[in-house]
Amino acid sequence: MSSPPGDVELERNLLEGLPAVARLALAYAPRASRLDTLALFALDARLANLLRHSREPMLAQLRMSWWRETLARDHTEWPAGEPLLAALARWQGGHRGMGALVDGWEALTAPAPLDAAAFEAMAQGRGAAFATLARALGRPHEAEAADLLGRQWALSDLAVRLRNPQECETVGGLAHEAAQLRTPRVSRALRPLGVVTALSLRRLEKGEEDAALSPMAMLRAMRVGLTGR
Repeated sequence: MSSPPGDVELERNLLEGLPAVARLALAYAPRASRLDTLALFALDARLANLLRHSREPMLAQLRMSWWRETLARDHTEWPAGEPLLAALARWQGGHRGMGALVDGWEALTAPAPLDAAAFEAMAQGRGAAFATLARALGRPHEAEAADLLGRQWALSDLAVRLRNPQECETVGGLAHEAAQLRTPRVSRALRPLGVVTALSLRRLEKGEEDAALSPMAMLRAMRVGLTGR
């Protein structure tokens, strides 16, 4: 089934700047849930860029506060012309749970070296975002499984990306502890969440960024995308 013209345009806009791993995971999304899943990945990428490109933590916090306040309002009050908001408006009020993702990213604006509480806050934020998507897609009974996937993704992702030795040691311990938990099987609508988590866990195993896009990683992504685990 082809997407409505408006959805096609939204997808085109939101795919720009999306990390390669998220694009790969999105390939396993059913058509009915593709745009909603893309909205989650795009919001996460947008917040990451705010943090990455803000010279001062205060600037990042101010920009994130706009997103927090916007996500707390009804979608009918949102400004027009923002593709990401247009995609989240499809959630019919379910978008409010995404404010936790903003809180998670804002926790990383604390002074270095970041402590375990900051990393736990980030993990909780991504976990809550995954659970929010599960509910938005009509899978509330999978919210707990989605939350665990989000937490595993967050910690394993940070463990590979950070460069501060003290932060690496702290988040590395949390990431390996989370990785010991059995990764849950999820239904087809939520397979992209399983894929992005599996690829991030492989990065953690190998200790390098490129491990998420290796031939073995592609096989793992295919297995998770097709079977759910």
